[in-house]
Amino acid sequence: MSSNVHDTGPPSRPRQARGRAVRWGVPIAALAVIAAAVGTGPVIAAVQGDPALPERTAEQLLADVARSGLSGGMPPMSGTVLQTSSLGLPALPAGTTDPASPLSLLSGAHEVKVWYGGADRQRIALLGRMSESNLIRNGDQVWLYESSGNTATRLKIADSLLREHGNLATPPTAKAVPTDLTPQAFAAQAIDAIDDQTTIGVSSDVKVADRPAYQLTLAPKSADSLVKEIRIALDGENRVPLRFQVYAKDSIEPAFEFGYTSVTFTPPAPENFTFTPPAGAKVQERTIGERELAEAAKGLGEDDAHAGSLPEGLTVQGDGWTSVAVMRVSPGDLQGRGGEGDANNVAQSVLSAAKQVSGPWGSGRLVRTKLITVLLTDDGRMLAGAVRPEVLYEAAGRK
Repeated sequence: MSSNVHDTGPPSRPRQARGRAVRWGVPIAALAVIAAAVGTGPVIAAVQGDPALPERTAEQLLADVARSGLSGGMPPMSGTVLQTSSLGLPALPAGTTDPASPLSLLSGAHEVKVWYGGADRQRIALLGRMSESNLIRNGDQVWLYESSGNTATRLKIADSLLREHGNLATPPTAKAVPTDLTPQAFAAQAIDAIDDQTTIGVSSDVKVADRPAYQLTLAPKSADSLVKEIRIALDGENRVPLRFQVYAKDSIEPAFEFGYTSVTFTPPAPENFTFTPPAGAKVQERTIGERELAEAAKGLGEDDAHAGSLPEGLTVQGDGWTSVAVMRVSPGDLQGRGGEGDANNVAQSVLSAAKQVSGPWGSGRLVRTKLITVLLTDDGRMLAGAVRPEVLYEAAGRK
């Protein structure tokens, strides 16, 4: 096994302004809000053996990544992605979560098919048990098709949006099919969040989807984090991320994983990007403009250059691996009332796993998973992070 570890912080690397430079604390906060809908699924197979690739340092690999997929230069490709979650809470009862909802991705195993033919030709298919949702872009033609309701929506991107964000792969508000369902998207967030509290390791003895790969390992230096490490497998030939894994401490399987089970780096056939609504489909149109982009950016917590800051009512204490998301919640929120069905199911599942706790900070209920800890205080706050409970208690004391 060929490996090297850096303990002195992140190496320098080319940085380009991306549309979504997300801080580590923000995705952790989002996961904490919906982390009850969890289950277990098969771990994506990886093969270790004799090194088949030239040695590369972490600095060299990060520079390679910046020049490849994360900087907009991803080669044409197609493949099948498997996503699994195993956070340590009981799964929701079967049928209570819409398979097309992003919340469903926090439960069990899910398969996504991806075709990438260039900046203006992409397709993502989210496969359910008895349904399939497709988001297809072919030049200025963008379609969203949901087989469960036999509904086809033509999405038109406003000219002003295209001029300012000409490299938009998919419309930002196509909620039925989450558009960041690739290891590349998750790797981009993790790599962007590397700081001086991160230890970086490299190995070159991994295979993913039968392709030799380098593996970057990102680990927190702080003992307060519940994250053991993040592993990012990079294709040995073109450095495209093939797999993204988050391991919790004291766990031998990933708590969260996104990875290719098969992948081909050749241009997909043109017919993969053509779409004609099937007979009997309900056809509708929708235009995506600047207002929708701003709303999507606000909800996703983009950087200061895009929509300002964090979602309304959410603050973050600390930074990096031990950041804590804090937001006010109403009694109705805690009872799972007033929201959509999936959100209600999640809230109820969270509460069912909570235990009573108290301290100098006050009293409330604590939910612990392998990767996420959530504190619901009796004075109407929710604190969440990938941290030990003591970190949340300390944050709760800073009223």
